[in-house]
Amino acid sequence: MAKKGQRTIFALVCEVCKSHNYITEKNKLNTKEKLEFKKFCKVCRKVTQHKESSKLD
Repeated sequence: MAKKGQRTIFALVCEVCKSHNYITEKNKLNTKEKLEFKKFCKVCRKVTQHKESSKLD
């Protein structure tokens, strides 16, 4: 059975090329703001800023 709770699944999108590179989850009770990370983009082939996109279903 699937877990039920306050965690949401979403994708991290590269700010430069707009590709969905990473899928992660967060607890929406503890972190209200959108997440931003500096991650490696396979398409750009460099470290770029990645932002949280809409949740995946």
